[in-house]
Amino acid sequence: MSYKDKLYINTPLLESHPLSKHAGITVYLKLENVQPSATFKIRGISHLCQKALKEGAKHFVCSSGGNAGLAAAYSARKLGVPATIIVPESTPTFAVERLRGEGATVKVGGKVWDDSNQHTLKLAQQPGYVYIPPFDHPVICKELAKKPGAIICTVGEGGLLSGVVAGLRKVGWTDVPVVAMETKGADSFNAAVTAGKLVTIPDITSVAKCLGAKTVAQEAFNLSKQHPIHSVVVTDEEAVGACAKFLDDERLLVEPACGAALAAIYSPVISRLQDQGRLPGGVTSVVVVVCGGNNITLKQLETWKGQLGLT
Repeated sequence: MSYKDKLYINTPLLESHPLSKHAGITVYLKLENVQPSATFKIRGISHLCQKALKEGAKHFVCSSGGNAGLAAAYSARKLGVPATIIVPESTPTFAVERLRGEGATVKVGGKVWDDSNQHTLKLAQQPGYVYIPPFDHPVICKELAKKPGAIICTVGEGGLLSGVVAGLRKVGWTDVPVVAMETKGADSFNAAVTAGKLVTIPDITSVAKCLGAKTVAQEAFNLSKQHPIHSVVVTDEEAVGACAKFLDDERLLVEPACGAALAAIYSPVISRLQDQGRLPGGVTSVVVVVCGGNNITLKQLETWKGQLGLT
């Protein structure tokens, strides 16, 4: 493939009867987990890789705990360019093996993503090496047939949130609220919104390591002042529990980072936001961005359930 070939797909938008019953309103699922790299990250990252190839890149480097790295490694393999992915120590072994399975060189650098990124930036200074940032801007809203009452997505470093808002603006849906979901212990966006400025949280303690940026991106924080974005934090128990329920309801296995968004449906988040006046009472439908399913196996899900006391 070349820099001209599209590496991602337009993903399905499906109405979920089981989740609609849970929420009491119509729930649509934007299934980004069926992308070639099993994550929404492929949208922006494949574009960056193709642009870099066109400009003469000889080697891609990316910092990632899983999803962004998979997207970069997949893009590199399809484009015939070597890639090095630097991951934090917390990255599961199976995620590292998936990266290697795509042909990437994997190196461990630092405890959390922020540390890995510093190693990556240094490596990218070598001639011919190009840094592929894990922040991307997917314009998935162009693939929605009609205007939703709200969009629910998770927030890690802020790329997905920024992309969703950019997409809403592009199609003229500037009044559609976004419910931005995080887990406690990986909630840098909520910390920033609460403080009114960027905040660096002390550590990533959540099992949702893919949400593990200790400081959210400036752009995502800026958008919280420009667009109706409602920050919600759930527990690891709620996120992992949502993964388990989603597996039963839709036969799809997703990671806790995605479970955070699904927890907005399985927990009374929507009704609570409506009671608080943060969401219009007349909302009749929502779109949940099912962001990815790389950093999870059935065994790992059962392990987390046991650790968190979930039956």
